[in-house]
Amino acid sequence: MTAVVELMDYADVIERFDPVLGLEVHVELNTNTKMFCGCANEFGGEPNTKVCPTCLGLPGALPVVNAKAIEGAIRIGLALNCEIAEWCRFARKNYFYPDMPKNFQTSQYDEPIAFNGYLDVTLDDGEVVRVEIERAHMEEDTGKSLHVGGATGRIHGAEHSLLDYNRAGVPLIEIVTKTIEHTGGRAPEVARAYVSALRDLLSALDVSDVRMDQGSLRCDANVSLMAKDATEFGTRTETKNVNSLRSVERAVRYEMTRQAAILAEGGSIKQETRHFQEADGTTSSGRTKETAEDYRYFPEPDLVPIAPSREWVEELRKTLPEMPSERRKRIQREWSLTDEALRDLLNVGAVDLVAATVEAGATPDEARSWWVNTLAQEANSREIELAELAITPAQLAEVIALVNAGELTNKLAKEVVQGVLAGEGSPAEVVEKRGLKVVSDDSALIAAVDEALAAQPDVAEKIRGGKVAAAGAIVGAVMKATKGQADAKRVRELIIERVGA
Repeated sequence: MTAVVELMDYADVIERFDPVLGLEVHVELNTNTKMFCGCANEFGGEPNTKVCPTCLGLPGALPVVNAKAIEGAIRIGLALNCEIAEWCRFARKNYFYPDMPKNFQTSQYDEPIAFNGYLDVTLDDGEVVRVEIERAHMEEDTGKSLHVGGATGRIHGAEHSLLDYNRAGVPLIEIVTKTIEHTGGRAPEVARAYVSALRDLLSALDVSDVRMDQGSLRCDANVSLMAKDATEFGTRTETKNVNSLRSVERAVRYEMTRQAAILAEGGSIKQETRHFQEADGTTSSGRTKETAEDYRYFPEPDLVPIAPSREWVEELRKTLPEMPSERRKRIQREWSLTDEALRDLLNVGAVDLVAATVEAGATPDEARSWWVNTLAQEANSREIELAELAITPAQLAEVIALVNAGELTNKLAKEVVQGVLAGEGSPAEVVEKRGLKVVSDDSALIAAVDEALAAQPDVAEKIRGGKVAAAGAIVGAVMKATKGQADAKRVRELIIERVGA
C-alpha cells in the first residue's frame, strides 16, 4: 500500500519559503550517425540492431568524434549567448549502470564547449525572466532498460529486465542553468516557460527534432527550498527525465509542496533523484544523488582535445537563423497583433502553427482563430500540447479554404476537423466519407424552404408582413432538415423570395 505523502498548501509554501531551481535539459542531436561511431542515429527500430563494437564498449574499439555534433554544439552555444571554448576535451564519467555498457559515459566535465550564457524567457503575462546558462556540454546518451513484470514499469517488483543499446552513443548536448532564484510563486511557470523557449530555439536551429514524447528533449528539474530568513540554499532533489512542458511545471510545483511539508515538521530533505508520475503529478524516490566526486572524472585518453578556431566559430555564427524572440516581434508587426493577442498565441504554443497555416494559404486571423480557440480546447481536453494534435497546418488551411469557397459552413468545418483528429484521413476524405459538403443546389434548398414554410404558416405570414427577423425560425428548420449542410445566407434569401416579402 502506497504511503500518503503530506503536502503543504501552495500559498503557504510561498509565504514561508523561497524556491531555488536548477534545470538540466538533455537534447539529442539529429546527426546521421552517433557521437563516436558510424551507427545510425535513428529513433526506434528493432532492439540492438543499431550497434557496433564502439557503442557497445567492446575491448579494442576506439571512438572518433562526430564533427557535425561539434558544429551543432557550437551553434547551440552561440544561440544561447555563450562563450565558446578555445580548447576543451572529453572526460570519462565513471558509474555502473546496465544501460551504459562501457561502465563510463564519455562526457565533458570541467571543460565544456560552451559556457556563461543566458536565455530570456517570456511568461504568460508578458514578464521577461533572464535565465543564466552555466554550461552546454557534449556527451553521449545511454541505452534503455525495459523492466518486465512489475506494476510500475520500474525495476522494483519487475521479474526481469531487457536492455536495448540502440540509443547508446547518440549525441547529446546537456544545457545546465545557473541557480534560478527570486521567482517566488512563479517558479513552476518559469521552469515550463524556460524549457518551452529552449525547445523553440533548438527547433529553429534545426539541430534536433525536440520530441519530448520520444525522449529527444528531456528535462531534469532540481528543486530546493530555503526559509525566508536563510542565507544558504536548501538540499535539492533532482526529478529526472521529465518529458513534457506541462509535466515540468507540475513536477516543480509538487516538489515545492512536498519539501515544504517535510521542512515544516522539522524534517530534512534527502539529496536524491526522483521520478515523475504522469498519472497523478507526483514524484517518487529514486536513488541517492551522487556528487561530481563520486563519478571519478578523468580526461578521456582516446579522444584528442577540441580547439575550434575563432574563424570557424564566426562562420557558424553567420548560419544562425532568426531567433524565436525576434521572429515573434516580426510576426507581431506583420500580422498587426496586439500584445495581448501575441501572448495568447504564445501561451498556447501556437506561433509556429499559425505561421505554417498562413504559409499554406490561410489569413493570419483565420489561422489564429482556429488554433487559439477551437484547437487549443481540443488539446486541453486531451491534456497534450497543441503541436501534438493529429492535424497539420496544411490540413487546417485546406479546411479554411473549403469554408471560404462556400463548400463548408463553419459548423461543418468543425466536424471535418474532428474527423481529421480522429484519424479518418485528409479534410477532403472526411468530407467525402461523412457527406459534409454544403448543399448548394437551389432546387434542393427551395424544396426544403417550401416544406418549412408550409409547416409554419404563421411565421410565413409574419415575414410577408415585413417582420423579416422571423425568417430565423425557418432558417433553423431548413438547417435541421439539411443536417446543417445548407448555406444559411442563401436559405434566408430564398425564404424572402418564396414569401414575396
